Amino acid sequence: MPTTTQPTAPNDVEQLARLAQAVADLREQVSGRIVGQAEIVDGVLTALLGGGHALLVGVPGLAKTLLVQTVSEALDLTFNRVQFTPDLMPGDITGTEIVEEEPATGKRVFRFIEGPIFANVVLADEVNRTPPKTQAALLQAMQEHRVTAAGTTYALPDPFFVLATQNPIEQEGTYPLPEAQLDRFMLELRVDYPSRDEEEIIVEQTTGSVEVAIRPVLDGPTLCALQDLVRRIPVSKGLIRAAVKLVRMTRPRDEDAPAAIRQYVEWGAGPRASQYLVLGAKARAALDGRPMADLEDVRSVAQSVLRHRVVSNFAAEADDRTSEDLVQELLEDRAWETAAHPR
Repeated sequence: MPTTTQPTAPNDVEQLARLAQAVADLREQVSGRIVGQAEIVDGVLTALLGGGHALLVGVPGLAKTLLVQTVSEALDLTFNRVQFTPDLMPGDITGTEIVEEEPATGKRVFRFIEGPIFANVVLADEVNRTPPKTQAALLQAMQEHRVTAAGTTYALPDPFFVLATQNPIEQEGTYPLPEAQLDRFMLELRVDYPSRDEEEIIVEQTTGSVEVAIRPVLDGPTLCALQDLVRRIPVSKGLIRAAVKLVRMTRPRDEDAPAAIRQYVEWGAGPRASQYLVLGAKARAALDGRPMADLEDVRSVAQSVLRHRVVSNFAAEADDRTSEDLVQELLEDRAWETAAHPR
């Protein structure tokens, strides 16, 4: 099949091998502090290599915050944590201007003080606990990697990622994330409870006196180079057709939408979902050191890319059907895969 880019050059193949080794080293470092959660770690790495942001959803105590902090240490990136609360203001995130007096002239001048958003990795902890006005402070940063304050635009560090956490069970005093903001998260990762064996290891490790040191295995410039490498991974025209068809099948008014989507979905995923399906597939291939993405790579990221972009309606709530259930039905239907092999 024709590809959307030139075939991977020999130098790129060597870089992919180095990337796969770096990922193996990174997983080893993270596993020294985080027990289990291999799928979530791979999800975070997929977002990082794809240049996207990730939303981690899970009940308290599952090490979501620790996982993000550990990954940032292993990547040797600057890291800031923002605890989102109802009284948090936009300036508390982006920064604010202060008035200073110049000692030599006595003249008063404005000086911009950078907020915690100015870091490579920003952990937005319990992001749904702050009002929409403050949540909106992240929109420009997440999309454009820039911040505008008092009419001046400031560039954020490169690379830049927002990794947000959300508690799905305590909804009192929370503010649901606007759809526009949800759409800017490349992946929504569901953090589940550990297995019995994993929980026993967690308890044993965390109740002792041994502290695990994390050794950085990648720095910022190297990660930026790897992101560029991921974008150069070729994909077939058929894979793009399949990804686009899968996204269009989530839209109830599209001709490809199955009956369940027409019945239970209010709004489907937009074009950004198609982009992230392909980027996510490329990143998954890169994680394994493979020079080309395939349909299984699309399938592996589809649920994380789509479930927070599919808005279900009242009929779905009445019949206890979640957006995750509906996306899973689409994946099991496999009708979208036929677009990769048109007759």
